[in-house]
Amino acid sequence: MSLFFPKLGIDLGTTNVLVYVPGKGVVLNEPSVVAVSTENNKVLAIGTEAKQMIGRTPDTVIAYRPMKDGVIADYRVTEVMLRYFIRKALTWNFFRPTVLVSVPAGVTSTEKRAVIEATVKAGAKDAFIVKEPILAAIGAGIPIHEPMGRMIVDIGGGTIDIAVISLGGIVASTSVKCAGNKLDHAIIDHVKKQYNLIIGDRTAEIAKIKIGSAVSVTEEERVSINGRDLVSGLPRTIELSTNVLVQAMNRELREMMSALRKVLQETPPELASDIIDNGIILTGGTSQLKNLPDLVHMRTGVNAKLAQNAYYCVARGTGIALAHLDTYKKSIIAKR
Repeated sequence: MSLFFPKLGIDLGTTNVLVYVPGKGVVLNEPSVVAVSTENNKVLAIGTEAKQMIGRTPDTVIAYRPMKDGVIADYRVTEVMLRYFIRKALTWNFFRPTVLVSVPAGVTSTEKRAVIEATVKAGAKDAFIVKEPILAAIGAGIPIHEPMGRMIVDIGGGTIDIAVISLGGIVASTSVKCAGNKLDHAIIDHVKKQYNLIIGDRTAEIAKIKIGSAVSVTEEERVSINGRDLVSGLPRTIELSTNVLVQAMNRELREMMSALRKVLQETPPELASDIIDNGIILTGGTSQLKNLPDLVHMRTGVNAKLAQNAYYCVARGTGIALAHLDTYKKSIIAKR
């Protein structure tokens, strides 16, 4: 990488932002959270520092995510957040970088433009955007230019992106706004209904990561969680088990699986035959939910496997695409 022409790949997620520098790897992995003062609209904290404030701020400060379901919900704050991450990743460089950003498969042209404009205003010389399933496939080491059907399922915080890829392009795809964050909210609702206990997003997420599963298990794990009693208003602790979480997340997981089946049904027969041979590749943070490949197999009849370092696939894909811009330019990269 030339010192004068820095390149950055950004996995711009609903939950986390990962920045990849070719030759160095992932240099930054922080929550896509911004804390803003309601009095003067000033940004007070970004990333990890801001996430620690969620649910703990006074009335004059709000900590929230400017990205919703994989797309920009708050343009001004996203731009500030991107500028902060770009500067933090390129501490030593005064030159404007070439930036490649990931977007969900179902993104509209208006949403694409918003990402490009925000990236350029945040300090990029050139901004390219690539659909997440393509980047996830590249990052998972799948040879996407072959005339062979590959199915990639990228499950993040805001969206599940499903795509069948052949000859470097997307043949069939969908992007559904039901992923990690929806699973957390399902746990919050279930605990509220069943135990009269109010818990926060972070508590639900920790329980999901520690003991959550996509299918019922015979040997359950348990975790203690703290919250506020709905009746007395006082703090209380309860114990949750794996199968309780499976039951809580059931509806959302069903929605994700029906999206997957829909894409399989739209896939041409030759490519469907390839997918049966190659299996379905799962990437993204939420794909690490225990036993998810088993659920995919149960619902589709096709074997599924978790990609190596599933969480980093999209970020790694941005780095590889940046290193070979000419190879990938034709089929997948849009620039305005």
